Amino acid sequence: MLWTEKYNPKNFDEVLGNAKAKDEIEDWINAWILGEHPKPLLLVGPPGTGKTTLAHLAAQEFADSIELNASDKRSYDILLRTIGEASATGSLFNQGLKLIILDEVDGIHGTDDRGGVRAISKIIKEGHHPLIMMANDPYSKRIKSLKTKCQVINIKKVHTNSIVALLKRICIKEGVDFEEHVLRTLAKQSKGDLRSAINDLEIMARGKKSITSADLEMISKKDDIHNIFDSVRTVLKSKNPQRIRDAMRVEADPAFILELITENVPREYEKKDEIEEAYEMISQADTYLGRAFQTRNYGYWKYTYDLMSLGVALSKDETYRKFTRYANSSVYTLLSKSRAKRDLRDRVADKIGEKTHSSRRVVREQFPCLEMMFQDNDLARELADYFNLDDAEVKLFRSRKIPKRKKAKPKKSSQKDTGNKVEKKESSAVVKREGKKEKEVKPQKSPKKTKSTTKKSKPSQNKDVKNLAKEKEASNEKNSTKKKPSNPEDKEKQVSLFSFK
Repeated sequence: MLWTEKYNPKNFDEVLGNAKAKDEIEDWINAWILGEHPKPLLLVGPPGTGKTTLAHLAAQEFADSIELNASDKRSYDILLRTIGEASATGSLFNQGLKLIILDEVDGIHGTDDRGGVRAISKIIKEGHHPLIMMANDPYSKRIKSLKTKCQVINIKKVHTNSIVALLKRICIKEGVDFEEHVLRTLAKQSKGDLRSAINDLEIMARGKKSITSADLEMISKKDDIHNIFDSVRTVLKSKNPQRIRDAMRVEADPAFILELITENVPREYEKKDEIEEAYEMISQADTYLGRAFQTRNYGYWKYTYDLMSLGVALSKDETYRKFTRYANSSVYTLLSKSRAKRDLRDRVADKIGEKTHSSRRVVREQFPCLEMMFQDNDLARELADYFNLDDAEVKLFRSRKIPKRKKAKPKKSSQKDTGNKVEKKESSAVVKREGKKEKEVKPQKSPKKTKSTTKKSKPSQNKDVKNLAKEKEASNEKNSTKKKPSNPEDKEKQVSLFSFK
């Protein structure tokens, strides 16, 4: 059995250091036992500080436990099929709460673990059992969304004196003679990693009854990986080149380190010329960093590291002996706030670029011109229709909404109106016909000859009875013509006959 397992703590009292963290974990356990549902625990700290040990000790207080470590694939489906079902159901063998342990959540990345963080968030929301997660890097972007949903507990490195005391107890129990300075050297080389110190001691004492200084040669010196904020503090506080170079041995993206140094330079430096020179070094470092990404020649990184570390550190005349509270970069906060606007801008640029056969960069350069063109309502309406832009995308160029075209509404005619129109048309037609008939049938005045003849044809005393009879007949025909008008031709015939007689 390995010594790390043989001398593993059996309870919280045997755990070295982190007294505050142990108290918080015990309070969390008691809250679950009393029926409360506190947030899940997220234990954050360097490797070998006892995060997994604390989780296993917490599991002893519950009825059952399930663990998923870093060697397993942690995709969305696997997490929901294992931990997701376990967090929503009870134990088959024991009644009570079941502790779920998820180790190294900051290692979830890549195609194999796609959707892992989303699955953990769903488990936290829908789970009914306690959950403990562990992570090594407290500044990892992968656990940024999880930190707001969990109770974060920082697990610090174990002090060197505590490590030496434990190594002495192990040597005594194993019957190995030791020199105290050898054990202290092992403790210093471990950099607070208790597990590493125990493993080194086991390698040195294997098959031996004593260990000496000569045995230290078989133990390689552990790489000193600094915390990123410790590295930034060393750059801004120190002027020792070797110490600064050692401090830059940090596992982080150089762009992130550059942003942190940029953010905290004015917090540390007080003189204007020092700040100006420091930012000049940062601008040159950013230039080489951009060349490395554009050309894929990462040899430029060495210039980036030297300029943003040594260049910034040597910009100050002397070190400032004061306490300075360093802050995280505000650039990422601003980028997160403007992400929706940037996505909208890129979406509009893609639509316009598809129609104009232009790149996204070229289209974005034309946005000021498009803003002027979109001020006209008719032109804005045509451009929006052509580029297929919705109302939210149009707001990128104009603040007000494009008014819709006013369509001419046809007059609705009812059945009554149509009936009236038909009746009016029919009545007008009838009136026209009657007018024509009246014109045709209108009697004309008899010519003057008839009048004269009628006047001449008045009866007299000397006329005979035959002429009187003829005059009566003529007068009767004249009255009949007034009642029943006849054609002019007939009248002329009558007149002519009368005159002839």
